[in-house]
Amino acid sequence: MEPVPLQDFVCALDPATLPRVLRVCSGVYFQGSIYEISGNECCLSTGDLMKVTQLRLQKVVCENPGSGQTIELDPNFKGHFSPLTGPQSYGTLEELVSAVVQSSKQLPIWFMSTCRIDTRMRVVPEEQPLMLEAVEMYLGTCSARCVLSMGTQVVVLHLPLSMKGPFWELQTGAPRTLLQALQDPALKGLLLTCPTLPWRSLILRPHYEIQAIMQMRRTIVSIPSTLEVDVEDVTASSEHIHFIQPLLLSEVLARGGPFPLNTQILEVPEGPPIFLSPWVGSLRKGQGLCIHGLASPPWRVLASTKGRKVPRYFMVSGAYHGKLRRRPREFTTAYDLLGALQPGRPLRVVAMKDCEGDEEEIPGFTSLAMGDRLEVLGAGQAHGSHGGDMDILMCHRLSDQAGEEECEEEAEDQEQIVLPLYFSGSFVEEMSDTRRYNLADLTAQFSLPCEVKVVTKDSSHPADPLPLFPGLRLEEKITEPFLLVSLDSEPGMYFEIPPRWLDLTVVEEEHPYRPAGSLPAATVEELTDAFYYHLRKLPASESQGPPPRPPKRQNLSEQKKRSGLEGNIKSSLVSELQQRPLLPKLKMTTLAKATEDRSNTYSKIPPRTGLKPTKCSTLDPDGDEHDYEEVVERFQKTL
Repeated sequence: MEPVPLQDFVCALDPATLPRVLRVCSGVYFQGSIYEISGNECCLSTGDLMKVTQLRLQKVVCENPGSGQTIELDPNFKGHFSPLTGPQSYGTLEELVSAVVQSSKQLPIWFMSTCRIDTRMRVVPEEQPLMLEAVEMYLGTCSARCVLSMGTQVVVLHLPLSMKGPFWELQTGAPRTLLQALQDPALKGLLLTCPTLPWRSLILRPHYEIQAIMQMRRTIVSIPSTLEVDVEDVTASSEHIHFIQPLLLSEVLARGGPFPLNTQILEVPEGPPIFLSPWVGSLRKGQGLCIHGLASPPWRVLASTKGRKVPRYFMVSGAYHGKLRRRPREFTTAYDLLGALQPGRPLRVVAMKDCEGDEEEIPGFTSLAMGDRLEVLGAGQAHGSHGGDMDILMCHRLSDQAGEEECEEEAEDQEQIVLPLYFSGSFVEEMSDTRRYNLADLTAQFSLPCEVKVVTKDSSHPADPLPLFPGLRLEEKITEPFLLVSLDSEPGMYFEIPPRWLDLTVVEEEHPYRPAGSLPAATVEELTDAFYYHLRKLPASESQGPPPRPPKRQNLSEQKKRSGLEGNIKSSLVSELQQRPLLPKLKMTTLAKATEDRSNTYSKIPPRTGLKPTKCSTLDPDGDEHDYEEVVERFQKTL
């Protein structure tokens, strides 16, 4: 085949013969873009091969051959087209009939008039196709019996042969839609007419988008048919040519097989690594990679180490076979306690430091001493002193005895306290669970986050690092498809790759791969800090709302006024105590009165049975409470 312009080749191409392999005979470069403009390929080099798989009609340009004017038509254009046999017109119907008889054509024929035809029955618009069925006498006049089709309505008209035109003969056949006119090989290059367009004759020039496969191009290439390039059809001599089409791992995952799939790495995504595993350095261009299929199960757990200044982060597969033992969880706020509470599972904690409450702010918000045992009951609401309802956590203060020794009568007398959700403290879970769990059972029975200790390593993972740490915090469970892969250079190394975050570009290779025996999967992968925090920002991690903010306190001016007033009261109290005679009884009375007046500043925790009185460790040494304690201490020394 001789080289032809791409537009001419596409217009003459029968879509039923696709696919076709073309070779570019003269390349083209479109200034302004190296590869594509508006999603279309615009740079083809001489010698390039492409396999045309599909044609898509983009638009049709209607051209007036006389004036050169053009109109763009949408592929869904509703008008009908009829072909003209040539540029000759006839002045009367008699001339048209005589020309048909002389050319030995048989009736019926199609024709039209460029002027409006007025009859008794109907007005025929200009350029409306008519079918001339026969010539006969009608009302004493030699007439042409014509048929006018208006949609579903058919009208028979008798036009005298003496009627003046001009008239144009149309090719035999009914008017065609735009797509029918473009697909009919007999109409290619002919003049057409359409009653809904302003010109008597026109030429249709379709513009196609060519869908093709090219060497080393990952996606289907879109090429405009108007690209000024010459091509030749080499389909017959290209049966041995194999078009190499790169794939992304995400595309392999979406395709779903067949597996195993032997590939070669073409490109590795740029950017910092996400795993700290030794196989990361082997992912480079040219490395053979065998994809064995989907890793099972699809869920993983994010974990961080405990007991180290610099934590390390891991992704643990659901197939992990190590044994884990629960460790007491630590909580810093009442909001954390509420998040850890599960229906049907009692949650008991021990306070690890003294914390001061404020019953005036929220009724029942009492102080806690280090060693206090609490049983978390659930969420509630209380009316705060600042107005409006506040979210609270309801708890029972337990005795120092073990929970098993508590009887029902004692449970009824337990003190109920409330903690606002913004309350900050230090709590440790009270537990006596010594069972050993596998990862699947642990995540099914207990909510995350969860504190654990790996007591038995995974036997299928000889380099399992998790038992080396004194504790792990299982943060959250994520579900994401991974692909199980291995390297050709190291056949015994199997690992899992998440295409969502490590989308390698590969190319399929011909020779098959035959794995030997079962496939050991790496169940623990260490993560970089950046990737770990990226995973914690996923929507699954954002399902929990932030903890509530504490209520607003008094403004700064009111606090200064109140602190100044309290300072004056304390200074007058000190001078009064120094001037009076040292009478122990009067001094004790004065102390009791001062303490009573200052009940809002400091209140002593009432002693309880079985609890050791402790001093509050949250007082500010520079605050008002410290000044008051100095006054009391000095006064007691004078007794």
